[in-house]
Amino acid sequence: MKTSKYTRIAVIIMVLLFVLISVISCSTHIHTQGNGSGKIPPGQAKKMSGSKSAKAYAPGQQKKR
Repeated sequence: MKTSKYTRIAVIIMVLLFVLISVISCSTHIHTQGNGSGKIPPGQAKKMSGSKSAKAYAPGQQKKR
């Protein structure tokens, strides 16, 4: 069976499009952690809020409700 040059080019283009669409459709999710959640160190929470002291963000310093 003899294939034409245009058929090969069309197949190559379709394969490349499939790969391109597959790569583009991949997505990543970035999970952020909020202040006071206990998941980030007190020093990092202090830097994010611009406070002078990390004491307010330390788990042992949190006021019980």
